Amino acid sequence: MRKQLILLACASSLAIAGCNMTTQEQMVVGGVVGGAAGLLTANALNANTNWTILAVLAGAAAGSLVAKNNATGECAYAKGDGTYYTAPCY
Repeated sequence: MRKQLILLACASSLAIAGCNMTTQEQMVVGGVVGGAAGLLTANALNANTNWTILAVLAGAAAGSLVAKNNATGECAYAKGDGTYYTAPCY
């Protein structure tokens, strides 16, 4: 539980600092915070290792989501280098 609180505190401080970040830095922090949220959720639900990994990956993907087109079902995701790619929404 202590690790989770430390992780949550770090993620919160990064999110607050996001106001002064570049777009690329904000996308990276979004992926990290999303992954951390997935990890915390998986741990709270006592998920096994495989589900924990999937939760972290899904959280990171959701954190790096830039845009969603509901009409076509496509989403734009950040690559982390300032460019984007489109793929079906997860």
